[in-house]
Amino acid sequence: VSDSYDIYQACEKYWGEELKEKIEKRDGVLVVRPDSGELPGIVIEVLEKLALNFKTTDTPTGHKLLPPHIRVIQGDGIDINSLEVILEEMKKNGWAADNLAFGSGGALLQKLHRDTQKCAFKCSYALVGGQARDVVKDPITDPGKKSKKGRLTLELTGDGEWATVTEGKGDETKDELVEVFRDGKILIDHDFKTIRARSNGEKHAATPLPKELSVGMPGDPLNNIVMLTDSYKVTHHLQYPPGTTKVYSYFECRGGKYPEVCFFGLQYFIKKYLIGQVVTKEKIDQAEEYFKIHFSHPVWGYNEKLFNRGAWEYILNTHGGKLPVEIKAVPEGTVLPYKNVLFTLENTDDKCYWLTNYLETLLVQLWYPTTVCTQSREQKKIIMKYLKSTGTPDVIDQNLHLFKLHDFGFRGVSSVESAATGGAGHLVNFLGSDTMAALVCCRDYYGEDCAGFSIPASEHST
Repeated sequence: VSDSYDIYQACEKYWGEELKEKIEKRDGVLVVRPDSGELPGIVIEVLEKLALNFKTTDTPTGHKLLPPHIRVIQGDGIDINSLEVILEEMKKNGWAADNLAFGSGGALLQKLHRDTQKCAFKCSYALVGGQARDVVKDPITDPGKKSKKGRLTLELTGDGEWATVTEGKGDETKDELVEVFRDGKILIDHDFKTIRARSNGEKHAATPLPKELSVGMPGDPLNNIVMLTDSYKVTHHLQYPPGTTKVYSYFECRGGKYPEVCFFGLQYFIKKYLIGQVVTKEKIDQAEEYFKIHFSHPVWGYNEKLFNRGAWEYILNTHGGKLPVEIKAVPEGTVLPYKNVLFTLENTDDKCYWLTNYLETLLVQLWYPTTVCTQSREQKKIIMKYLKSTGTPDVIDQNLHLFKLHDFGFRGVSSVESAATGGAGHLVNFLGSDTMAALVCCRDYYGEDCAGFSIPASEHST
């Protein structure tokens, strides 16, 4: 990231003059990241600044290309729309697309919802009293929500097109749907290589397991604290100044849509990921084995210094696998203006200074339950305002306003954990929820036997 102070000076003076010789002679590529500025202009400006000192060549189409040892990555403000705008602007200004790579965070993983692909789960067939019933949803007000009727097969037509055959009229011998789970046992175990190949249009049949699996993973492979970080942070222990013994960091809301923040969710992350012995020899071995592949270079191989194995073994042997850090936080549920610190984190062992920001990746995920909680609270304020202004303040007096915003969001989030933590954030402000993961989260991580309530309700399948 080159915009900490002056991106233009970094491009012209630091990269283009003072460090130019090292950049040109080193084995590798310097990738310059302008992490702020107006799009698409900042990208063009950075390319032009770099071109003042790094000689470009022309592609066959006449577009400029920086030398192979320097490139640019744009990671701020990237979504599917801005990406195309930037590339088009580069083209108009005579720059080849190969000069630039993109990074995308929130727009890639968060600015999506269930209706992006209009996903839905609907009943199409039932057996009632021995009688088969085709079931369909066909709302008069929205033909686009009409569902499929009866038993279904997924078949390939003679010209290779996919087709769903409805009402039990399909040919089961041609059905491309494969049984993958039955009676608590997984029957198909897809490997990632094959999944990728299928996504690229290759045809791969699903191969049944030679022996049925009736148990899950022996442990949670996603709960290894050594690996719960951005991979680039694994190498940061090599980058701190010599003699560093303490790193103190903090978390805040730097601004945003709502001037007040309702802090929530830290206890979940502490209990799930940080409490007790979280470092073991097995986890260290697992991490090292993977990093040897992940950081391996096709020419230079793997640098044994990259993974800080000795430091993790130190935590295991000296601290019994418990993380030597301290967290100080505002009590959860506290409401305060944004731009205030919400929690701090620092190492308590001088040899573990590198650990503080190693944990950043995991703990910054606290943004999600805090943001949900904050927005939910703002909605409650609006509800209360209109309850009062329309003459029903007694609803508030009886706490019935706490059922005015019900959580139906389980199916619309990206994961069970999102449903749990985000839904729990909503329950800080309201009492209505159908999101069972949130209720379990509140029970197991916050000691609330029943944080929310619901009622029997029907749907089209009943």
